Amino acid sequence: MDKSAFKAQSRADEVVAEQLQNLVVDSRDVNEFLHEFCDYSARAISEAMELPVMCAVTLSRHRRTTTAAWSDPQARLMDEIQQNYGAGPCLQAMNSGTTVLVPDTRHDTRWPEYGQAIANMGQLSVLAVPLALDNDSRAALNIFAAEVNAFGSESISNAELFAGHAQSSLRLAVRVAAGQQLAADLKAAMESRTAIDLAAGIIMGQNRCSQEEAMAILVKASSGRNQKLRTLAENLVASISSQEPFTHFD
Repeated sequence: MDKSAFKAQSRADEVVAEQLQNLVVDSRDVNEFLHEFCDYSARAISEAMELPVMCAVTLSRHRRTTTAAWSDPQARLMDEIQQNYGAGPCLQAMNSGTTVLVPDTRHDTRWPEYGQAIANMGQLSVLAVPLALDNDSRAALNIFAAEVNAFGSESISNAELFAGHAQSSLRLAVRVAAGQQLAADLKAAMESRTAIDLAAGIIMGQNRCSQEEAMAILVKASSGRNQKLRTLAENLVASISSQEPFTHFD
């Protein structure tokens, strides 16, 4: 590659990285980002190949594998068919961390039933590219094309380069989602603790007992009624005050 071509490729890579980072910033959550990412992937790869393609993302988090996003309803269906079979190019790419190519879905011997099902839907080539994430999260980009041997060596290299940019943005989106979930869990825990503390205070006032004794009474009542401790506490507070308990976060 000459110097001018290298500069052009570097600038193109920068544009892709910027676009994907903007998707993370502009998306409300990881699901919205993934759908925007699929749409962007389908457009970018179609333009580079000069051939229409469809994309879907398979995501595995907390030991649960789902079709997380798609550029077209048919792409979603084809990805879900693969999961129903329990094997296929996208699942192998995700689990092995290597790119998987199906040049002709009609004659692929690795996943013949899945390949035939995809061929019957008019998609004759599949390229699955892994997306490296953190910890127990894994993902892969599934690219479908209606032509046999649609993905040559250059197309595969470009798709892997694109996925390399994408996985950094996807890692960030997943981390943001994890942080949001942690914040929500902590907020819920604090709100639960508030109701329980208020209920304990009511019992302390009624029985002139210690906080430890009040908590023991609450726990025993919760167990005896087979009722969650927070629910019991909220009901007790509601019997004293018409205002629901709330937590001050300022």
